[in-house]
Amino acid sequence: MKKLLVLAFFASFFFACGTDYIHEDYKILANKQWVVDSVAAFPFTITEPTQKYNLVYTIRNTLRYPYYNLFITYELVDASGKILATKRLDANLLNPKTGEPYGTGLGDMYDHEFSLVDAYQFSKAGTYTLKLKQEMRLDTLPEIVAVGVKVKELGK
Repeated sequence: MKKLLVLAFFASFFFACGTDYIHEDYKILANKQWVVDSVAAFPFTITEPTQKYNLVYTIRNTLRYPYYNLFITYELVDASGKILATKRLDANLLNPKTGEPYGTGLGDMYDHEFSLVDAYQFSKAGTYTLKLKQEMRLDTLPEIVAVGVKVKELGK
């Protein structure tokens, strides 16, 4: 029964209905571990550069994640490899005082959604890539199940 619940949870994560995102992609991490030199790269295509877009990243972790926060670095890269934006971010996954998880969850799995860039306007149509890298002190960060990105066109 527990395996069935976990499978249903993953299915809802990947096949959520009614989203307004023009791109949504996830990477499931092997053995629920995010290795420090493992960069999660998410290519996507922009067809309407006159529009503005919100860029979002998602984290799925278990309740056995040993920290309350997660440091990541992201890069937004164009088709030529030019870095358009980069920043180091600190995301709280758990309340630091109570240990209660943020996000939405089922069982011991929790999903979190965080803003990367709001109202970004691309200079031209084409393929872009969002790259995410964990920046914690451990070489292998345990209990991170999946990471992902979403791109939403504003006004839709």
